[in-house]
Amino acid sequence: MSHYALLHVLHLFAAIVFVGTVFFEVLILEGVRRHVPRNAMHQIEVAIGARARRLMPWVLLALYGSGLGMAWRYRALLAHPLASSFGTLLTIKIVLALSVFAHFLFAMRLRSRGRLVSSTSKRLHLSVFAHMVGIVLLAKLMFHLGW
Repeated sequence: MSHYALLHVLHLFAAIVFVGTVFFEVLILEGVRRHVPRNAMHQIEVAIGARARRLMPWVLLALYGSGLGMAWRYRALLAHPLASSFGTLLTIKIVLALSVFAHFLFAMRLRSRGRLVSSTSKRLHLSVFAHMVGIVLLAKLMFHLGW
């Protein structure tokens, strides 16, 4: 198996974990909130948050590390991103991925200062969710859409 193929598989598995976690939090957990007592929901969120804080740094390292390794293959194309549809879509995907990482850093900064309130966390999750939908679509469209 080639170096690129290994990076691709690692990237896909890390994306499944990260995107799956975001989808779970936005689509499942938010819907459960109104059916579970506030105290129980708080305990669930604390437990999920503790697990996510242990797991996500490694997932993000694998996701962004493998993404960087795969992007290296397209460095000539990325030098002129508007010269092809693939390069344009890949560049947009990379920008969205960097924005997701910035969201993550912003959330960690707020958390470390004790200022990550529920409403801000919810907005961040919704924004990351929208970014993830865009990234997943672009990941497929860049191989099937041309102009």
